[in-house]
Amino acid sequence: MSKEITTSQNIVRYNGQSFIEEEDDIAVESALTIMVNGEEFATMVCTPSELEELVVGFLASEGMIRAFQDIKALHIDVETGFAYVDLVNPNKVEKDFHSKRFIGSCCGKGRQFYFQNDVKTAKTIMTRFTITPEQCHKLMKQMQDGSSHFQQTGGVHNAALCSSDGVVISRSDIGRHNALDKLFGYCLIHRVPIKDKIIAFSGRISSEVLLKAAKIGVGIILSKSAPTNLAINLADELGITAVGFIRGKGFNVYTHQDRIQGLEYKPVQTSCI
Repeated sequence: MSKEITTSQNIVRYNGQSFIEEEDDIAVESALTIMVNGEEFATMVCTPSELEELVVGFLASEGMIRAFQDIKALHIDVETGFAYVDLVNPNKVEKDFHSKRFIGSCCGKGRQFYFQNDVKTAKTIMTRFTITPEQCHKLMKQMQDGSSHFQQTGGVHNAALCSSDGVVISRSDIGRHNALDKLFGYCLIHRVPIKDKIIAFSGRISSEVLLKAAKIGVGIILSKSAPTNLAINLADELGITAVGFIRGKGFNVYTHQDRIQGLEYKPVQTSCI
């Protein structure tokens, strides 16, 4: 059983000349509380879809599990908004975590534990997998065209796990970090090989988004938007190729340019006057 991910709302739309009353599709925002070994671990605000993937990916991202097999039991009560998780190692929560957490839907605000376990869980990426500029544009377009949820509501972020041939799996959520956790959970549950995969992402590449990509283990992240300076620093340090502003015919490559075929990177020369 799953909740509806959209709802209808009567609105008044202005079309530039007049006001029109009509019905509009709105993205649903729902709370999910994760109970781990009987203890309240986190409450997140999310789109109520692919919740098993979300829980698994979130726990892996926070260092609670390394593989899907580390979970002894997982039950999600959609109606009450609770996920009940039993870990194989029952001492993990008590040993490593000391406070309840609330994860909002907006870019990490309200996350009391930011960077707490990133050193343990972020991977340095060593893959030599490369893609062409044409593939960068193709994958971004496939990710955007395939998001019916965004096209219906305009209120969600999209993330897609891709191979060089196309989108493997795509997920949407009101929280961009949630969309990435759903991808991570999918990979763990289905044991998807990561070394030749790419993430296409609809939003800006923040430090949190970059760290999520590192924890998943991909070497290339594509976005139609911009990265932050901290994200660029982390991408450089963790060996990830960050590509932003994929719009029209162009894009910007910020780090590890050697994974983009045909790009002969030369540092910008400055002249002294």
